Amino acid sequence: MKHEIIIAGYGGQGVLSMGKMLAYAALVEGKEVTWMPAYGPEQRGGTANVTVIVSDEYISSPILNTFDIAVVLNQASLWRFQKLVKPGGVIIYDPNAIMEPPTRTDVSIYSIAATEAAIEMHNSKAYNMLVLGGLIQAVPMVKVDNVLKGLRKTLPERHHHLIPMNEEALRKGMQILEKK
Repeated sequence: MKHEIIIAGYGGQGVLSMGKMLAYAALVEGKEVTWMPAYGPEQRGGTANVTVIVSDEYISSPILNTFDIAVVLNQASLWRFQKLVKPGGVIIYDPNAIMEPPTRTDVSIYSIAATEAAIEMHNSKAYNMLVLGGLIQAVPMVKVDNVLKGLRKTLPERHHHLIPMNEEALRKGMQILEKK
């Protein structure tokens, strides 16, 4: 099993944190992992992406030109990465941020209304956990409990009171994912 993933959107959406949680969960499960963030000086509001590779075998290089999975959270990211998803791969997008949905017919396409769900939860900070829940529902490469372990490990102790809300968001994301 090997999953080559790109998660892309605007800085401030929790793109890098989402990749970190996924990578940490895979490490807890004894898998081989790479996590490679990319963002410019305009991190807040500019574009940001992270590549994550999760594998049962040794990973020879963290550099990717194509992906098995693309999680795209804005139109610019969809335009840039849609064509780089391998045939048979997966594209996950938030329809609130995408005016022109994915057009590929050789991949599985999912939408996740994470923006709406975060509004319903009265917490915009839940957005990335909603999306991560959708990702692991579409491609169950790690266990939810291990994502939560990653959250406990990487979230500063002063914010641990937010863990139940993040768990709720993760599980809600798994429920609201829709195959197109």
